[in-house]
Amino acid sequence: MFRKKKQTVVKYDRENMRPVLRCSICNGEQVAGLKDIHTGKFQEVMLIRNEADLEAFKAMYQVDEVWKEY
Repeated sequence: MFRKKKQTVVKYDRENMRPVLRCSICNGEQVAGLKDIHTGKFQEVMLIRNEADLEAFKAMYQVDEVWKEY
């Protein structure tokens, strides 16, 4: 019998970091991560292959909206 993985909540600096979805124009690849709003440094968290992955990212960081970058 399979069990669902327990969803963990990851804390991050909400004042200085923003959840971002980097999207490739060429092949459509999407990478979710956190971007420092002061320096612009991007920290990759996970590859987004489908809507379920995006929802898991949102649940992990407790966000409703994710900014998109191309």
